[in-house]
Amino acid sequence: MAHVRARFLDHPFPELHGHGLRLCAWDPESDRDIEAWLRGRTDPEFQRWNTPLKTVTDIDGAREALRSRAENAADGSAASFRITDETTGATLGDIGVHTINTATSCARVGYWVLPEARGHRVATRALTLVSRWALTELGLHRLELGHALGHDASCHIAKRCGFLLEGTLRDAMFEAGRRDAFRDVHLHARLATDPEPAAPR
Repeated sequence: MAHVRARFLDHPFPELHGHGLRLCAWDPESDRDIEAWLRGRTDPEFQRWNTPLKTVTDIDGAREALRSRAENAADGSAASFRITDETTGATLGDIGVHTINTATSCARVGYWVLPEARGHRVATRALTLVSRWALTELGLHRLELGHALGHDASCHIAKRCGFLLEGTLRDAMFEAGRRDAFRDVHLHARLATDPEPAAPR
């Protein structure tokens, strides 16, 4: 799978266009990007369903996180995209292909959407776009998506985008805001050989 890594490093941050969206790189030197990132990561709905290994609570932390994302892109281990409206350029959220394993041709996807952008199928459209790129241009065979049990919205998005539910992982992620308690995770996956899902409306 060496060709996957080479192809990725040639284009560490391609801009993806489609379904009314433009997916582009986050800029760790942009105050607007940093502010949007911080709002997304400190949003109560994000924190309800996610417990990142490193908590971001201020501008400096957000800038460090975005610089780390850029470094991961440069070494081929992940690709993070700022989801924007293709017409207005407004930031809508984040989507990424993480933990890229070129030996197994597998990666994990994750996303979040800003409060004002919810209810417009932003996550569905972005996941459709980034999945097609990862399974074709990037050359991966398998994409995995995990979400906390009970996060029905994320479950519906995964299924809508062709990610089949494969099972429940016991105690696979932290409880919200805790490091001493765990919760179950639904594991979804999509293969390059799976049928293409219907285009989002």
